[in-house]
Amino acid sequence: MKAGVLKALNTEIVVEDVMEPEIREDEVLIKQNLTGICYRDILTQGGYFPRLKTPIIPGHEISGVVVKKGSHVKKFNIGDHVASLIYVPCGKCEYCLRGDENLCPNKNTFGETVNGAYAEFIAVPEISLVKVPEGVGDADASLSACVTGMVYHALTTVGQIKNNDWVMITGAGGGVGLNAIQVAKALGARVVAETSSPFKAELIAKQGADYIVTGDQFDREAKKITGDGPEIVLDTVGAPTFERALRSLRFGGKLVTIGNVSPNPVPLPLGLIIVKGNSVRGSISSTRKDMMSVLELARNGKLKAATHRTVTLEQVNEAYSEMKEKKSAGRIMIKVG
Repeated sequence: MKAGVLKALNTEIVVEDVMEPEIREDEVLIKQNLTGICYRDILTQGGYFPRLKTPIIPGHEISGVVVKKGSHVKKFNIGDHVASLIYVPCGKCEYCLRGDENLCPNKNTFGETVNGAYAEFIAVPEISLVKVPEGVGDADASLSACVTGMVYHALTTVGQIKNNDWVMITGAGGGVGLNAIQVAKALGARVVAETSSPFKAELIAKQGADYIVTGDQFDREAKKITGDGPEIVLDTVGAPTFERALRSLRFGGKLVTIGNVSPNPVPLPLGLIIVKGNSVRGSISSTRKDMMSVLELARNGKLKAATHRTVTLEQVNEAYSEMKEKKSAGRIMIKVG
């Protein structure tokens, strides 16, 4: 089969013919059609993750049809449309046993420690899978773990969102941000969308954002709109927006940071956090329960994957450059099947 391969750190993705994966007793073989490019893939290429093993097939946004199953697989059958977590949890630790498998300290990550999604076929353990409801498309299925499921987890489990809350989303024109607007609206929020790319404003509005803010004083704009500031800020950017995002919060508000795992330090005004009773929380990935929730929202027409364009494996390096230069709006998908 044809696959994109990262052979070493800080090198381009190379397209090669590789062997179709052999499955173990607890795995299924999935035939994929589409997979998404996550900015984490670019960070992986640059050496941000010390567990990375090269050469490796990158990518972790996995969905498709089961074409083979191992003898120990009980919940899935050949022909099932499935989607996968971005990782393989151990299933035995305290976090896995209580349903917080996203916090599993023993997990393997697709595209980092085990081969990932930049290929037509991928072997995935049963423990990572959920069934995709009938009528849900390939793009929505592929983004249900890393994008919409991740946002859902951040807003519900971590952010404890309530109906009619004000939610501000930074980086709202990106691959996560555009989809995050839809998730927040589906959960009953009023959404303020921040972007450093004003040319994306029309597309942001189409996703359902109630207001759009730009510029260096976006925190002040958000306060004017919301009265006292948002209950939740979902920060998808990191260092460039972090302090302003924190200052925008109302008393008792929460800043939940997702997506950007760059190690760059950020200013943390402790006095402000204490006096206003704010909290800062990180949120990592999603659980299978989160995935099932967003897939059901997609089935009901409340979510539709916000994508920029679809590329071939041969165009992945070009797509990486486009994302680094902030020229994309929505997820870039790869046609692998």
